[in-house]
Amino acid sequence: MLTLIVPGLIWTRQALADLTCDLPLPAFATLLGRGRLRHRPPQDSAAILAEISGLPARLPAAALRWFALQEHPGEADWLCLDPVQLRVQERSLIVDDPQRLELTGEEAAALAVALAPTFAALGQLELISPHAWNLRLSVSVPAFQTLPEAAGRSVSALPLEDAYAPWRHAINEAQMILHAHPLNQARAAAGRPVVNSLWPWGGGRLPTRDRRAGASPHDALWSNDPVAQGIARLLEIESDALPAGFGNSATRSALALHDALEQPARSGDAIVWREQLERLEADWLAPALDALRSGRLDALRLLAPGELAAAELNVSRRDLWKFWRKPRALTELGPP
Repeated sequence: MLTLIVPGLIWTRQALADLTCDLPLPAFATLLGRGRLRHRPPQDSAAILAEISGLPARLPAAALRWFALQEHPGEADWLCLDPVQLRVQERSLIVDDPQRLELTGEEAAALAVALAPTFAALGQLELISPHAWNLRLSVSVPAFQTLPEAAGRSVSALPLEDAYAPWRHAINEAQMILHAHPLNQARAAAGRPVVNSLWPWGGGRLPTRDRRAGASPHDALWSNDPVAQGIARLLEIESDALPAGFGNSATRSALALHDALEQPARSGDAIVWREQLERLEADWLAPALDALRSGRLDALRLLAPGELAAAELNVSRRDLWKFWRKPRALTELGPP
């Protein structure tokens, strides 16, 4: 079985009609027509990964990605504290995708050295990668909006409750340090994006796997997200980057997180979204349909998380025999 999680696929039905009216998507239309589609309440990718993996609904992202890329995080509590660029757009403050910063390891290390004392009372700053920073916590933390939820969107300041006070103070001080840092000034002079804030999210400690739940139904997890890779390591299954497409893999029960549509959907970039949808059709859905027909794949489960609604499509090889079921348009994915 292939379980394919595709965030960014759900729009309103009218938007889907407008976006896909001239796109040839025969494999997707056939799968929608032959399979069993059901709508689900709004849900994000992290919640679906947690559901499939039997983990807490709000994933401890910092501990999971530390586990994936470094070592077992032990009994410590961790918090993601990622470098970001905040920019003003039409009187709103937008969080850019951290990957657009294109920080080098040396740049990230230089900024972290300058910022570590600011957060010393809250925890120890540790770099996993240039774009993924963790804080080994020495205090308890309130809930923060996750960076995947915030990226590309308008954001607000931290709440005024007392629990957020030390974090408001530390982040405000960090923003002043970053504004004056020579590295940022050099990046700005060169026309490159600057790091002007840090984003706290994904706090908690690594969950203990409940072995009574039995083995994972999947043999492998394919994703470029280190949080998902941490889940794979916790479940003791194979972990790898997302392949370019669904090919002749020996793995028969893979879980794949295909997130190429998510950012263009968030930013409303219809051109890029349509390009990525065509790639999803050509690289994943058409090969998966062929594998179902040939018997190399016994079932496909497509999960489309979204803020408006979520959808789940299940297609077995037997479903393909139901020739009387006609292809269906992608508008069926939209909330009813």
